[in-house]
Amino acid sequence: MNPLSPDERAVVAEVIASRRTIHTFLPEPPPEALILRALERARWAPNHKLTEPWRFYLLGPETAEAVAQLNAEIVTERKGERAGQNKLARWSTMPGWLVITCRRAGDAHREREDYAACCCAAQNLMLYLWSEGIGTKWSTAPATRDPRFFELLGIDPEEETVVGLFWYGYPAERPEKARRPVAEVLKRLP
Repeated sequence: MNPLSPDERAVVAEVIASRRTIHTFLPEPPPEALILRALERARWAPNHKLTEPWRFYLLGPETAEAVAQLNAEIVTERKGERAGQNKLARWSTMPGWLVITCRRAGDAHREREDYAACCCAAQNLMLYLWSEGIGTKWSTAPATRDPRFFELLGIDPEEETVVGLFWYGYPAERPEKARRPVAEVLKRLP
């Protein structure tokens, strides 16, 4: 393999360091072809024994609305009518919806490895989308663990577990964030 050129390395480093979770999106959804290209890149995540445990679900407007309604119902039950309506209003603004699941393996160690692989696939997806000017937000809201969510998406909970619900779209704003220095999270061993 030929190493990347200094310019190519700089681009990769910039995409990694600049990616942010986006909370507010412009209403226009990105083209589906772009999302499919990102999914192609996501599949190249490392995965032990090449299990390729990820499954992707692109939600259309009808399914997205049903999920938003389900979430509002759950929030209403827990926090009241006003909170549920606010959550429904918020979720209804999301331009693109994708769910990533992980196939169940039946073995705790293998499931942990496969879940980690799915998280790597999610990162690949988010980095590629960011490089195309598309932001994402990874949600693990209570709705994603509700049996009705699985029913809405036609997912068998005995076969797959939800890694996350991913909203995507063109960012309306780009938050600035900082990270702690490596020295604060690194322990050198002899």
